[in-house]
Amino acid sequence: MGDHKEQPLRVGAAVRRRRRALELTLAVVAERSGLSVPFLSQIENDRARPSRSSLEKVADALRTTAVELLAAADPACSVDVVRADDTEPPAQPRARSLVRGHHQMHASEFTGDHDAGREFQYRNDQLMYVADGAVEIEAEGRAYRLGRGDTLYLTGGVRHRWRAAESDTRVIVVAVAEHIEAVRDRPRR
Repeated sequence: MGDHKEQPLRVGAAVRRRRRALELTLAVVAERSGLSVPFLSQIENDRARPSRSSLEKVADALRTTAVELLAAADPACSVDVVRADDTEPPAQPRARSLVRGHHQMHASEFTGDHDAGREFQYRNDQLMYVADGAVEIEAEGRAYRLGRGDTLYLTGGVRHRWRAAESDTRVIVVAVAEHIEAVRDRPRR
């Protein structure tokens, strides 16, 4: 009772808005993502539904995350419950959005291994919480190992990468959404 009945997500408008905000053409996004111009056009016009892998490629090309694109695609709800069993059957590794809609913050749960070679840099602040297992994080030229119950806070703009250090690792990432002007230019030390 009271659960938000999720409609199929339509990410096309979110992709188009982001592309136009960056003043990019479909051809540039195609080149950056490795996807074809016709396929990207179909995505933007909601005539094609991208796989998670394709959405990640589009997000990387648009300098954002798949979670941000999905959040921008879904209408906001004032109260929404995301049930653990609302997702697809577990496949290792997986990422699951814990917040639906276009909100001031987003949260994701990452289970299993993670692409340690991928570098992240979020515009706004972020908190990582290790629910199970352990992770190794590289940020600001330093390495950190976090175990169950540990958190790491990253100020917006900090480049970082991380990987699961144990099997069955589960990490919760909570961040201020990128469409929010939460930080002002901070002097670098």
